[in-house]
Amino acid sequence: MNLLAPFINGPIAHRTLHDVKSGRPENSWEGLEAAISHGFAIEIDLQLSLDGIPMVFHDYKLNRVTNETGLISEKRAEELEKIILKGGKKCIPRFDTFMSYIDGRVPVLIELKDQDGSLGKSTSVFESAVCQTLKHYQGAVAIMSFNPFMMEECAKILPDIPRGLITEIFKQNEWTRISKSRCDELTMISDYSLAGTTFISHDHEDLNSHVVARLKKTGATILCWTVRNQNQDTLARKVADSVTFENYLPDGF
Repeated sequence: MNLLAPFINGPIAHRTLHDVKSGRPENSWEGLEAAISHGFAIEIDLQLSLDGIPMVFHDYKLNRVTNETGLISEKRAEELEKIILKGGKKCIPRFDTFMSYIDGRVPVLIELKDQDGSLGKSTSVFESAVCQTLKHYQGAVAIMSFNPFMMEECAKILPDIPRGLITEIFKQNEWTRISKSRCDELTMISDYSLAGTTFISHDHEDLNSHVVARLKKTGATILCWTVRNQNQDTLARKVADSVTFENYLPDGF
């Protein structure tokens, strides 16, 4: 049984089916409802609150998508649940509440955000909290991260859930806390087998990489991020098994 099949059968809405001009912020309840209505799989991001609760949120700082300031990691979940997302009417979702509401209606691709910028080993607190929510979840779900060690930890805790790596050309001027040699290793996706990963989600602009081709030959599922129009979609699908999209509705949907 291919546990990734639900993500290959259709495109994946990036950070839910968001469109802030239509009242649907990213990673929001409103974006989730729209994705369910269209039948799209969704991709969401997770950050950890001060009290160790996974929250559906992309950034480390609150100010871009809310009217609050500071780090999400400096506030408790109870506080975060009361912060309204810009452009919408609802607040930052708790991951466990979000998943309970979804209840298998759409596939969910989950990114665990690296917590220190170095893509190094963690204390497993974040991974344990995420896996606890997913332990009895019955719907289609997969987890991924830029950080290979986070996927290794998840494999120890909940080995049956599909795991993947988010990949790109790692540039040291963008990943400033990582050495050049480590950036090179990450670019080569050298950690692919570390946690029994079965897929990558790769930068769509680099899908013709020989590294991607090598993994595809070995049977890896290739997803990609983030296409923003139908032309990019069509080109990406020449290599990728599915695409993560935003800012348009893919043909046929």
